[in-house]
Amino acid sequence: HLVKTVWLFNMKSDISYKRIIKIALPIMVSNATIPLLGIVDTGVVGQMGDATLVAAVGIGAIIISVLFWLFGFLRMGTTGLVAQARGERDDKEICAILFRGLIIGFIGGFLLITFQSLIINISFQIFPVATEVSELSKTYLEVRIWAAPFSIATFACVGWLIAVERTGSILILQVITNGLNILLDLWFVLILDYGVKGVGLASLLAESSGFFLAFYFCARERMLRNQFDLARISEKSKWSRMFVLNYNILIRSLILELVLASYIFFGSTFGTITLAANQILLHFMHLTTFALDGFAFSAETLVGIAVGQRSKDKIRVASIRSSMLAFTFALCLATLFYIFGPLLIDRMVLDVAVQQVAKEYLFWMTLTPITGFASFMLDGIFLGATQSVFMRKAMFQSFIFYLISILIFYSYFDNHGLWLSINLFFIVRAISLFRYYRRIERLAV
Repeated sequence: HLVKTVWLFNMKSDISYKRIIKIALPIMVSNATIPLLGIVDTGVVGQMGDATLVAAVGIGAIIISVLFWLFGFLRMGTTGLVAQARGERDDKEICAILFRGLIIGFIGGFLLITFQSLIINISFQIFPVATEVSELSKTYLEVRIWAAPFSIATFACVGWLIAVERTGSILILQVITNGLNILLDLWFVLILDYGVKGVGLASLLAESSGFFLAFYFCARERMLRNQFDLARISEKSKWSRMFVLNYNILIRSLILELVLASYIFFGSTFGTITLAANQILLHFMHLTTFALDGFAFSAETLVGIAVGQRSKDKIRVASIRSSMLAFTFALCLATLFYIFGPLLIDRMVLDVAVQQVAKEYLFWMTLTPITGFASFMLDGIFLGATQSVFMRKAMFQSFIFYLISILIFYSYFDNHGLWLSINLFFIVRAISLFRYYRRIERLAV
């Protein structure tokens, strides 16, 4: 097995390192634009000199992001299904998957609009804030929620574009959409003085425009031309497969969100200074996730195509080569955070006490690219193979381990124990997923 693995690592294949990087790089760059928009939203309302406005936009953006990302399974599920259809050279199914995703996206979006009052009220029961902040946040949400059908349907378009290896189009999409959002922010808030409502309106118009641009990028692909088949789109067995796949991804994602929420909850018990320091380090961790996503998406696409072709060797080549590149990049990220982390912390916060605490725990954060890359890559591999049931099982297993580790290490080592538990969670999740890896290769038999 070792000899064959080494041979696969070096063999000539259409799954080249260049091809992997070509898929990954635009995703990595486009992901870098995501936090920029939040910074601009905050900065624009911050110019109005009222902390209440900043808080309102911040809490409103968190709520809407959580609501929309509940449908993130559309992005992940679509990529694997389309990649496999590409491997099978089934253009009609490639087209049908996109339209099934769009149907789910629009139905989900309209449901959010229909039940917006109930959703907003429940949200502010979960996030209790001052009355003035909640009223302004509701104004923001009541405008922004109308983008739901377009924003959620865009997930399907993005997943489809990743699967057909048009990640350059995704980069253009992100730059144009976020650029338009920023320009509209400046116009509505600073010039027309619309306040919080203006920020929501800017996002509504930008995200709606983004959907039409994303659909245009999909529609111009050869694989969609003259392939529209209503009977194929309506095929019951395909809808059933899509439902099972997306259901398992949704459960997996909810558990992951629970882990991150618990991390913030436990961190808040150490006081404001430690909580603030952890938030800074979390920004670094999110940056790591965004960067490594590119290689995970490469694995998702190439493994999916290999599964469609029933090629065990190509499944392994795609898995090994994309993971090796991710590991190399993770080492680079860890080194950069170790060297430049203290400088970044000093630039991000002026409070000396927060700086000192963040630097004290920086070591744990520098480990996360190395401890986390394998679980990110295996997520991509399993998504490409559309084996989401194992993702759900592995996530549940690692979540149980995380809870046990929190109970032990949190009590004895405080914030060090919290960071240790997060790193162990990443490692155990990778081990749990790897136990099921052979199931993927059996799909080629």
